[in-house]
Amino acid sequence: MALTAENTAIVVDSTADFPEAPERFPNWRVVPLYVRFGDESYRDYVELGAADFYARLRAAVELPTTSQPTPQDFLAAYEELAEYERIYSLHIASRLSGTFGSARVAAEEAAGERIRLVDTETASAGISMLGLAIQRRLEAGTTDEEIDELVDRYKREHGLLFTVDTLEFLARGGRIGRASAMAGQLLNIKPILTISDGEVVPLRRVRGNRKAMQEFVREFTGATADEPGLRVGIAHADAPERAEALRKMVRAERPQAELEVVTVLGPVVGTHAGPGTVGFFWFFDP
Repeated sequence: MALTAENTAIVVDSTADFPEAPERFPNWRVVPLYVRFGDESYRDYVELGAADFYARLRAAVELPTTSQPTPQDFLAAYEELAEYERIYSLHIASRLSGTFGSARVAAEEAAGERIRLVDTETASAGISMLGLAIQRRLEAGTTDEEIDELVDRYKREHGLLFTVDTLEFLARGGRIGRASAMAGQLLNIKPILTISDGEVVPLRRVRGNRKAMQEFVREFTGATADEPGLRVGIAHADAPERAEALRKMVRAERPQAELEVVTVLGPVVGTHAGPGTVGFFWFFDP
C-alpha cells in the first residue's frame, strides 16, 4: 500500500509533549493522559497546561498522580480518523505506562488492521521526533515496510540524555529504584539518565549542573558527527535557562544539526520527572 499524508494518520499520546501537532498537521491527533491532584482529575494539556501545572506542583503538599487514557479515549481518536486508510499510533514506552495497552485494546475493538501500534520505548520529544520522521516520509510517499525499517532503526540508534534536580519524583512514581533516589540526593550529585529498553536507567553521577553539561557534551559529541540530517530535540520541566544552555551547546558543537523540537514537559511527564529536569534527544535522519 502506498502511504501519503492524505491517507495515513499519526496518533500520539500527550506524553509526546507536542500539543500543537494537530494544528501543524491535519493528519495528527493527540490523546491526553490524566493528572490528578487529590480528587481533581485533569486531561494533560487540555484542561491543565504546563505553566499552571508547575505553579501548582511547587505549592502542592501531596504530589499528583497520573493515569493512562482509557481504551475509549483512543477509540474516539481512531473513529475521528475514519477517512484515513492507515493509522500509526505512537506511544510512550510500555514499561513506563499502561498507555500502549489501552491503545492496543482500542485498536482491537476498532478491528484494527488499519492501525499500526508502535511502542516507541521512549518519551516526550523522542516520541514526537519519531512522528516527524514518519510524517516526512508520508509527505514524500512511503510504504509500511519503509516505516517499519525507520522505527526499528530509530529504536536502535537514537540517543537520549537527561538529568533531574532530584530522583524523588521518579522514585515516588515507581520509575526508578528508591535506593538510587537516596544516593542522588547526596552532596549535589546530578544523575545522568537515559531510557534503555523502555526503562529509566542511570548512566553515571556527577556533581553539579556544570559537570552535568560537560557530560552531555562528551556523550553527544562522541555519539554524533556534525553533518546535515542530525536532528535534535530538547525538553525541560520549567527550566528554560537550562534548555537554552543545551540549545547553545548543540549549536556550538554541531552547527549543522537541525534543532527540530524544543518543548516543555507537560503535566504527566513533569509529574514523574519533577521541576528542573532537562534533557535532549538526537537521531540521524537525512
